[in-house]
Amino acid sequence: MALAKEMMGSRLIFERSSLTTPFQPRFSIKKRTQITQFSINPFDSRPIKAVNSGRIVAAISEDLVKTLRISTVGRNDQEEKVEEEEKAVKFKVRAVATVRNKNKEDFKETLVKHLDAFTDKIGRNVVLELISTQVDPKTNKPKKSKAAILKDWSKKSNSKAERVHYTAEFTVDSAFGSPGAITVTNKHQKEFFLESITIEGFVCGPVHFPCNSWVQSQKDYPSKRIFFTNQPYLPNETPSGLRALREKELENLRGNGKGERKLSDRIYDFDVYNDIGNPDISRELARPTLGGGDFSYPRRCRTGRSCTDTDLKSERRAEKPLPMYVPRDEQFEESKQNTFAACRLKAVFHNLIPSLKASILAEDFANFGEIDSLYKEGLLLKLGFQDDMFKKFPLPKNIVTTLQKSSEGLLRYDTPKIISKDKYAWLRDDEFARQAIAGINPVNIERVTAYPPVSNLDPEIYGPDLHSALTEDHIIGHLDGLSVQQALETNRLFMVDFHDIYLPFLDRINALDGRKAYATRTILFLTRLGTLKPIAIELSLPPQSGSTRKSKRVVTPPVDATSNWMWQLAKAHVGSNDAGVHQLVNHWLRTHACLEPFILAAHRQLSAMHPIFKLLDPHMRYTLEINGVARQTLISADGVIESCFTAGQYGLEISAAAYKNRWRFDMEGLPADLIRRGMAVPDPTQPHGLKLLVEDYPYANDGLLLWSAIQTWVRTYVERYYPNPNLIQTDTELQAWYSESINVGHADHRDADWWPELSTVDDLVSVLTTIIWLASAQHAALNFGQYSYGGYVPNRPPLMRRLIPDESDPEFTSFMEDPQKYFFSSMPSILQTTKFMAVVDTLSTHSSDEEYIGERQQPSIWTGDAEIVDAFYGFSAEIGRIEKEIEKRNRDPSRRNRCGAGVLPYELMAPSSEPGVTCRGVPNSVSI
Repeated sequence: MALAKEMMGSRLIFERSSLTTPFQPRFSIKKRTQITQFSINPFDSRPIKAVNSGRIVAAISEDLVKTLRISTVGRNDQEEKVEEEEKAVKFKVRAVATVRNKNKEDFKETLVKHLDAFTDKIGRNVVLELISTQVDPKTNKPKKSKAAILKDWSKKSNSKAERVHYTAEFTVDSAFGSPGAITVTNKHQKEFFLESITIEGFVCGPVHFPCNSWVQSQKDYPSKRIFFTNQPYLPNETPSGLRALREKELENLRGNGKGERKLSDRIYDFDVYNDIGNPDISRELARPTLGGGDFSYPRRCRTGRSCTDTDLKSERRAEKPLPMYVPRDEQFEESKQNTFAACRLKAVFHNLIPSLKASILAEDFANFGEIDSLYKEGLLLKLGFQDDMFKKFPLPKNIVTTLQKSSEGLLRYDTPKIISKDKYAWLRDDEFARQAIAGINPVNIERVTAYPPVSNLDPEIYGPDLHSALTEDHIIGHLDGLSVQQALETNRLFMVDFHDIYLPFLDRINALDGRKAYATRTILFLTRLGTLKPIAIELSLPPQSGSTRKSKRVVTPPVDATSNWMWQLAKAHVGSNDAGVHQLVNHWLRTHACLEPFILAAHRQLSAMHPIFKLLDPHMRYTLEINGVARQTLISADGVIESCFTAGQYGLEISAAAYKNRWRFDMEGLPADLIRRGMAVPDPTQPHGLKLLVEDYPYANDGLLLWSAIQTWVRTYVERYYPNPNLIQTDTELQAWYSESINVGHADHRDADWWPELSTVDDLVSVLTTIIWLASAQHAALNFGQYSYGGYVPNRPPLMRRLIPDESDPEFTSFMEDPQKYFFSSMPSILQTTKFMAVVDTLSTHSSDEEYIGERQQPSIWTGDAEIVDAFYGFSAEIGRIEKEIEKRNRDPSRRNRCGAGVLPYELMAPSSEPGVTCRGVPNSVSI
């Protein structure tokens, strides 16, 4: 029944039960060499079917096979095989192929579809061929069935169903053996999406081929497409009939590294980031190559486009609306494309009328009420441009009227959660500090180990004046009676430090038009209630010869009206620093960019039959596509990141510096990262082997639950296939994957001594857990709250346009006369604000086809290992218990950093979500 539901496209919904704390593993299986006994009751128990181990694997039934058996008394094995071949009886087995239709087709696609329906009748069919796991002793090649065609393609061509099932019949003989692969040849003009094939009629039961791939026309892909059954095999276990096919398919996916890729290709290869700029348009749009030269960086997916005319090292860009190449199966599916396109409509609306852009380019918000009007009235209504705009559409009047009526929702933004419960929450110091542990960038806070803080920048390069301006006098009055030394010793002082990240770039950033930034340090104190409060903000600039402005200043909590506005401006500059590092380093670099090499290498080196590929598969979905979109529109020259963030065109150079100096794969796992930042200390008596120094740290509290569940699931899985370390060390595909990920994908760090070994079960569990954590929970924590917190720009402005005035500055007088006006002239303009809001709204949106942690496509047949299927249901149940625990924590008033009057609950680690902007949900992969 479950299989039938999956064939019709339904998803399994898991019942959620209560969570016990601390986390206890609720699923386990023993190694494959032992009889297994599950410690869980799976949601959907299924009998485990043993594969027939006899020489004859028959079609139709066991009884029929018995009639065909030949007495072997006194004969050697070769004589027996020959006689079996001579007397083999032929039977027919049935294939059911599930093809997924597009919901919407353009005229060309519809025309080609009808053409294919016609030519299918005259022999240009979809042809299948079944391949055995055994080798034919006569030919020494894999046994094959006769070719079979998918029936009734023309009759079903007009079906409006999302999934259409086609059948085919194969003729095999009783000595065929077990099916191990199937080839598909598409003689039509149009590609189609093949979801799965199921073969019925073998005594071992239904044989499943999870395909989930676009099958190209023979004119685009002359070779036969190869699909393997869902049975996992390590390389040395590969049946003889599949060995050559296993290697051939990997060779197809690797390509030859030459030529420009076509959109229909399925080739995975590496390249450097040399397609960010566009020097052919102007010198101002030239950008340096990232990776392999002056700027260390991970590698990206190769497209093979030609070089630019003006710079032979730069690759010619594919500008919108031209698509960016990624392998065909990595492209967004239709529902994802629709969600992405709908969100983009908001992001591009301001470009429809050039006069609109020119009219508001330099306009500032006059007061907070004007920002509020974006959520109540919308941008065009507020500015009085809506009617004027639609008059310029060259469309019939009735269509324009419809657009006017429907545009309100497009042009009016949803109220961000940060002001939904308490309109003024963002102004409070406790909320400013709370977001360092429960906002969208909870991974920069660290424990202060020395006061004043010390820079790690090289004084030979950045000058001798790197010492901090912070003194004990700045903070002593905010320590609840403790001395500074006592606060350090009792782990009560914490810091968000952007000094070393920004200082090397400030001269260039501050020379940009309309950009001003400091390198900030914020000192936080842990109160007796377990909450944090900011007690000092240090603002640093590079020393300027001949300037009267101090290069360093410290701002402390306000005591009067003037110091209150200074304090708010200082917090805004911290927010701007935080927004840039969050987006460029923690979000883009550490999840999107650094995972891409592991994904490329997995497709190139791990067969679809490899158990580790099957484990990683859902955690690689859509990542190459969204990274390609990012290179095209987000991180490109004059793209969203450059336009909306303080660092401008130097943003990716900041990202590259962070990769070179700070990124370490062995520190990317949650426990290691918490210990590195001093937010936790090792403690084997604690549930997760460490003790948090801020007990109510929502990101870490919930993250450790998910980390432990992922780790336990991965360990269960790895121990199933690698009962001893020698199997890991001799697994050629596994070692090639890890080696290529490091030596090619992360080539600029290939010689680093911190890369983990890959020799033992513990090594492999650690590497895989880290990758899955980064793709799922870590990315979710950093991404899906962007609109909820950043959609109200004063809370964390992505850029600042003015420095805080000194008394000696000419601007100080205007600041004193109208501090609110000065505040808004320092913030992003209206155009910058709305552009940024539209983008983070898109980035925060879950699509309707999202797959969340604990879910898989075809959950009962993604692997042919029934014990692993049951273990996965156990993992899914554990995710459900974690979700209930998170809900419980968000109702606990003793957890003040996630529960209280006007305080947002922390749901960014809550596993499930509805579609849309929800500020919750943990997808399996970096999919947006």
